[in-house]
Amino acid sequence: MASIARIAPLLVLLLAQGCATPPRSLYADLGGRDGVDAIALELLSRTSDDSRIAHHFRNANIVRLHEKLVELICVEAGGPCVYSGASMAEAHAGRGLTEADFNALVENLIDAMESLDVPRRAQFRLLERLAAMHGEVLAPPRPRQARDDAASPPQDPTAAHRSGR
Repeated sequence: MASIARIAPLLVLLLAQGCATPPRSLYADLGGRDGVDAIALELLSRTSDDSRIAHHFRNANIVRLHEKLVELICVEAGGPCVYSGASMAEAHAGRGLTEADFNALVENLIDAMESLDVPRRAQFRLLERLAAMHGEVLAPPRPRQARDDAASPPQDPTAAHRSGR
């Protein structure tokens, strides 16, 4: 009996932990599908009004961009979505995006989440996951293949024949 009395508090703690509510997912903290949709809409609205980066979106299909943005945020937040868009590297290749462009979009995202009262911890968690895409979004241009003859002027292929060589 003495041994049961000694482990009883431990058993109570273990049982209580087993019944504890699991931590909320980031997706839930963002407000689920409705919250993610609102974040995407607010981000696009702010971005279209941002003179620093609006020109990058001038010719975009905004409806499709909104759809892919919702999918991306949903997936990154652990929601029940599938991202069906291009990879970040493919989607941003050749667009000439700069670090300043990336930072402006992040500022707009933060402002969008603040305006929607997204909890600060959820904001940080989402930003941390999206920050991992930085290298893909701003991938440096591929270096050109160096040509051996790039430094010398073009040769006239008939010159050797004309000089008798």
